[in-house]
Amino acid sequence: MTVLTTPAVLDQLKALAQDTRYELMRHLALGERCVCDLEALLTLPQSKVSYHLGILRDAGLVTSEQRGKNVYYSINRPALYRLGGEMLTDLMPDQGSLTHQDRSVC
Repeated sequence: MTVLTTPAVLDQLKALAQDTRYELMRHLALGERCVCDLEALLTLPQSKVSYHLGILRDAGLVTSEQRGKNVYYSINRPALYRLGGEMLTDLMPDQGSLTHQDRSVC
């Protein structure tokens, strides 16, 4: 029996699959943000923003840094790139190099 996807990949995909968390990632893609900035952008209370950021952090998709009273979040770009590569490798295990095709795909 072949395992097609590792739990880490599935956990990260589940974290991204929720609307609020996906929207948080879109804002963080533009640069580091404080929780209070994200509250205003999403018009959500701090508790909800922090909850969803915690899930993204636990999945390894964002990093956080405490500065005084504020917590700043940023995207963990290497983790996102790795996620994309692992997902493609899991979905197409017999493809070899995924960036070069010797034959036409159409």
